Amino acid sequence: MEDIGLIEKARRGDEAAWEQIVRSHQEAVFRLAYLYTRDEADAADVAQETFIRAYKALERFDATRALKPWLLSIVANQARNRRRSIGRYWAALQRWQQGRGEEFKDVEKVAEAQSKANRLWQAVQRLGEGDQQVIYLRYFLELPVAEAAEVLKVAEGTIKSRTSRALRRLETIIENDFPDLKQGSLDAD
Repeated sequence: MEDIGLIEKARRGDEAAWEQIVRSHQEAVFRLAYLYTRDEADAADVAQETFIRAYKALERFDATRALKPWLLSIVANQARNRRRSIGRYWAALQRWQQGRGEEFKDVEKVAEAQSKANRLWQAVQRLGEGDQQVIYLRYFLELPVAEAAEVLKVAEGTIKSRTSRALRRLETIIENDFPDLKQGSLDAD
């Protein structure tokens, strides 16, 4: 765990170490905050509050554990406390797509992939909030089951069953409303 050394330095007051921790986790923190708040400004506030709370609690953090799930659980708590209105996920999706866009060389392929990603995100938005959360954590942030469980404060088996149910519901939505996206069965890891 590369964060251990940085955590120890930050605990001793090394601002550069803390800034490096923030930089390495800020995108995931913002994305999850945006998932909850559905508003870019609120998500930015939640992300800032998350890092402030994490810094203040750094002395109590168990450095033998992964830092990312701990930060994301703070995000989840902050966002739940702060959420004010229903909004959109598009900014987070666009950032995700831009990060993936470098993998494509052909402009036509990029446009097609973005169109499919947008339509897939529309399908995901039709799921309930709990299903959206587990899909977002597992497939958009690509968190392992253990880390997703830590973020949502549930057992790993619960994440597996929620993921399986959410994927079945998503598959039904795709079959009924987005048949062009169907390329085989959706499977839980």
